[in-house]
Amino acid sequence: MTAVKEFLHILKENKSGKKVGIYSICSSHPEVIKAGMIQATDDNSILCIESTSNQVDQFGGYTGMTPDMFITYVKGLAEELAFPTDKLLFGGDHLGPNAWQNLTAAEAMMNAKDLISAYVKAGYLKIHLDTSMFCLDDQGDRQNPLSDKVVALRASELCMVAEKTWKKYMEGPSQLHYIIGTEVPVPGGTDGAENEVTATKALDAQSTFAITKKAFIKLGLNEAWKRVVALVVQPGVEFGDENIFQYNREAAKDLSNSIQDFGILIFEAHSTDYQSKENLTHLVEDHFCILKVGPWLTFAYREALFALEEIERKIIDPKKNQLSCFQEVLEKVMIEQPKYWKKYYSGDETEQLFKRCYSFSDRSRYYLNDNRINDSIEKLKVNLNSKGIPLSILSQYMPSQFTAILKGAISNSVDEIIHSKIRDVLKMYSSACGYQ
Repeated sequence: MTAVKEFLHILKENKSGKKVGIYSICSSHPEVIKAGMIQATDDNSILCIESTSNQVDQFGGYTGMTPDMFITYVKGLAEELAFPTDKLLFGGDHLGPNAWQNLTAAEAMMNAKDLISAYVKAGYLKIHLDTSMFCLDDQGDRQNPLSDKVVALRASELCMVAEKTWKKYMEGPSQLHYIIGTEVPVPGGTDGAENEVTATKALDAQSTFAITKKAFIKLGLNEAWKRVVALVVQPGVEFGDENIFQYNREAAKDLSNSIQDFGILIFEAHSTDYQSKENLTHLVEDHFCILKVGPWLTFAYREALFALEEIERKIIDPKKNQLSCFQEVLEKVMIEQPKYWKKYYSGDETEQLFKRCYSFSDRSRYYLNDNRINDSIEKLKVNLNSKGIPLSILSQYMPSQFTAILKGAISNSVDEIIHSKIRDVLKMYSSACGYQ
């Protein structure tokens, strides 16, 4: 069964009431992606990996990768781990004018159409059409969402581009499957000011569905509409710098119970990071079938590196070996290049320092491809692998990985310890989705 067929099978099973789902990794970090492949191998499952319109676009995004470069990059990691590429499902997240909101609607949509075309030509099959953002010359109250009719029209225009691109460059009937709608608040976590996050009202979700369908049909996209498989809604989950809004299934009951009003569609939930294992399971059971996770995975990676650096300081003699100074280097780079955190982290200098290290929003993930940071991580690995990590100190700083080594599940090597730490998170998603 190909990845897209298994994906559709999972959605169908969930719609029928079975307690199965799929999680989607929204990260470009190699250690996160490798951990995902190791987990998927153990589960004998497909692996959905998504890039956002900010991460990857036709100009390179903040990762420096275009869509075709990203797929080549991920497939290279798969080859390194002997993970079958036919088990990979690539998704594009929030594809639309998001990165060009400072331009006029005409200019932003022109870029968005080129973006969609680049994603389709590269081989992405899960396409999230998100045109919910205001552009420079859009009229209306910006404290409220952009008009559903405008959003639907623009989404249908992007879908038309995707379908035409497939027909021109790809073989056979279109395998593109679309996700519509968007969550509230905007992607990437809250700014910490919210007191609550309200689940999408069933009537609002039904309105979005109906208006979008009408726009698709008006453009003659009847066949493409049959491949719209999910609606992004807000089940009431979010996170900020220090707060986590946990899933309340009672508050989302009306939305969950309305699932049969949406034809073949199921719900997709964004920002599910830091939910409890029980809540993730409840989300899947309540038809929020696709669970998106991103910052939590690089947060776990950063936690692993901080813990390993503490171990390094205890067992490596700085008079004989140069220390990695990972935290110091990370802080230096973030201070020198504040554009990815400055407008997100409020407070005085002490509070901002704390957030740069420990915020749930994990803005540090934007800096992990810096050469200086990578050099410090490599130095950390060399120091620890050459010296060997005593289990007694590993128990102090990483008890879960200490236990995994005792059980023989992983070896006492830095890479396996890091992957195990990331998989502590992935295993909760795997369990919630019915893989374990």
